[in-house]
Amino acid sequence: MLSQKLHDALNAQVNAELWSAYLYLSMALDAESKGYKGIANWFHVQFQEEQAHARIFMNYMLSRDAKVELLPIEAVPTTWETPLAMFEKTLEHEKKVTALINNLASIANEDRDFASINRLNWFIDEQVEEEENARDMIQAVAAVIDNKYGLYMLDKELAARTYNVPSPLASAE
Repeated sequence: MLSQKLHDALNAQVNAELWSAYLYLSMALDAESKGYKGIANWFHVQFQEEQAHARIFMNYMLSRDAKVELLPIEAVPTTWETPLAMFEKTLEHEKKVTALINNLASIANEDRDFASINRLNWFIDEQVEEEENARDMIQAVAAVIDNKYGLYMLDKELAARTYNVPSPLASAE
């Protein structure tokens, strides 16, 4: 059984993951409206990943006989000046998510809830990857920022990104 503190924090995390999905969907739509179809695809994949993260948390809570309470999702920004600004915001946001995941792990550790610690370890590793991906995209866009052809080629490359079902969901389906 989850402690009330961890239960409340996990419910808040579900909401945070859904807000993240909403943010990345907004970025995808903004990129697409500006003709960056590859960048839009990159953010559509991020949107799917964040939805999957919310599902993983919800599935975990249900497996522990904890009630999932969905909260309203606050509005997200809808426009960014440049693709670089989008990726910089992505890194900033992923760092906040990392802090949230670390807080969950801290609560689970205080509770000596080893099952939750085990599940959260996957998210800790995932956040390392999320931050690295955002930094890589900042570097890639910054490298071609003054080169329209370079941005065109990067956009084409990002169009090939595909969504992969996270392992905690793949094994549940």
